[in-house]
Amino acid sequence: MKPIGYWLNRTDKALTGYMNGMLAEFGLTRTAWQVLNVVGAAATDTPITDDDVRTALSANADAATLAAAVDTVLADGWATRPGPGRLALTSDGEHRLAVVAERVHAFRELSTVGITPDEYRTAVTVLERMTRNLEDH
Repeated sequence: MKPIGYWLNRTDKALTGYMNGMLAEFGLTRTAWQVLNVVGAAATDTPITDDDVRTALSANADAATLAAAVDTVLADGWATRPGPGRLALTSDGEHRLAVVAERVHAFRELSTVGITPDEYRTAVTVLERMTRNLEDH
């Protein structure tokens, strides 16, 4: 049996590779999609800050990759800057994100074929516990 680190790395590469390929037609990467989700989850009356996005996604990508993803979603009209250092989805971005969400849902179903909801929860719980064991040590 291969060690957990081997499977973590392969899984992350598989998830990222598949998502990047699937999202390419929308001009997105996995990271840009994650940025859009963080921005979209913010209250509409209080646009999220760039710092909030970096904090929320710091485990997913480095600062340069996140900055490039923010630039992409701004340049492609998914998001706008309602104020300095703030981000909000555009109306078009909200609509397009809903379309992308359908694809992501299908991706999630594909990636969990043969895995029960209990198995998925167990896997996530174990990985979270392992992470906390090491980060808290």
